[in-house]
Formats: sequence, C-alpha cells, structure tokens
Amino acid sequence: MAADSAVAGATLAALARTAPLLAVREIDAAYGKVRILNGVSLEVQPGEIVSIIGPNGAGKSTVLKAVMGILKPTRGGVVFDGEEITGLRTDLVVHRGIAYVPQGRIVFNAMSVFENLEMGAYTVKDKAQMRRTMEQVFAVFPRLGERRNQKAGTMSGGEQQMLAMGRALMVEPRLVLMDEPSLGLAPQFVEMVFNKLQELKASGMTLLLVEQNAVKSLSISDRSYVLELGRNRFTGSGADLLADERVRRLYLGG
Repeated sequence: MAADSAVAGATLAALARTAPLLAVREIDAAYGKVRILNGVSLEVQPGEIVSIIGPNGAGKSTVLKAVMGILKPTRGGVVFDGEEITGLRTDLVVHRGIAYVPQGRIVFNAMSVFENLEMGAYTVKDKAQMRRTMEQVFAVFPRLGERRNQKAGTMSGGEQQMLAMGRALMVEPRLVLMDEPSLGLAPQFVEMVFNKLQELKASGMTLLLVEQNAVKSLSISDRSYVLELGRNRFTGSGADLLADERVRRLYLGG
C-alpha cells in the first residue's frame, strides 16, 4: 500500500509539473454575427515561447483578446494556472498574472516614459516594489532608463514598442501576450524585439506571441500553432514547422 501511495504521489507530481500554465480549449468567438474562431485550442507551458501564425484574418489576435476577456468566447474555455478565467473581466485577468501588449505600440503620448511605466503598475500598491520593478525594466531596456523623462510621443516606433513591452512587465506577470510586436518597425528594431523576447524567456518569462513575421517567430518559439480561417491547421515545434514543406509553401513564402 505504501508503495502504491508513493507511485500515485509521484504520478500526481509529474502531472502537476506538466500542467499547462495556459490552456485554451476549443473556443469559438465572434464579432457580432461574424464568426472568427471555430474550436481553436492551444496550450502554453511555463517558461515557453509559443507563437500563433497564419494568414491575415485567421483569428490570431482574436485568440489573445479571448484570453484577456476583451472578447468573450461563445463556446469553449480558457484556463490559467488551473483556474477557469473564461469571460473574466480584463482587469481581473491582469490581476491573475497575465499582461497584454496590444498591436500598434499603444502608449500615452503626452506622458513621460516614467509615467507610462507607472500606469502599467496600476495593480501594484507598494510604491517601493513598483520602483524596484521599474529598475528591472530599465535593466532589460536600458534606452528607457536613459529617456525616462522623455515624452513617449516623441520617441521612435521601436522605442515606443520597448515602452509598451516594458509597461506590461510592470505588473510582474507570469504570462505575457504580445500581439504583432515587430509590426511596422525598422529592421534594426525588429531584430531588437526578437532578441528581447529571447532574453525575457531566458529570465524565466512565459510568452504567447502573435506575429506576422512567421519565420522569425518560429525561429525563437518552443512550439507554434498555425491558424487558418479560425481553425487549428498545424501544430508543432518552431523548428519542425520551419522545416515542414506544407507550412513553408502555404505560409512562409517558399
């Protein structure tokens, strides 16, 4: 009996270790009467970079909005760290430990870098903790530290993207969702964004990424999901999907 109990305990421990941090289970979602997602599922394990790629209109960004509570799924569920969060209000999702970097480098143009980061820490009540986290953000993005008093609206697109990413880190999230972080950036900033994503992973961060630069995205991803017309089409490691002839022909341009 003792041996059986030990085996059962080890099995439960193994299951706990392999449980996904985020699980999206067969969700449907729509804007009004227009169905966008049709039974989409995905998982993100702790410490992974997972990417979602696919053609325009595939529903990639809609998945992130469904996770964040911006759009409520009409079917299926979203589970974060074992807790059902389907349809939960966005501010409550953030309190659970999920941060979101929306598409378009959305910053408060009239505010300084410092003030933008303060806004990102609205869930943090301890001011000393907020300052410590801000210094950690400056360590990841030194240019933000150098320009902490500069108005966000006077910064370049790449610098604004750094600020949007840094602001998301101010809540010390367990999972960061990023929607098209390299969109519209100059090549040197595209490289910077992908380097920073890898640095964040190396520091222990878990990332779910929607990205139009599919080749770059797959090259840094532990796993990826290819969506088409709101449905799962392919799933695999980033390396395997990069090497898959069907994926290359249909989505990677060759």
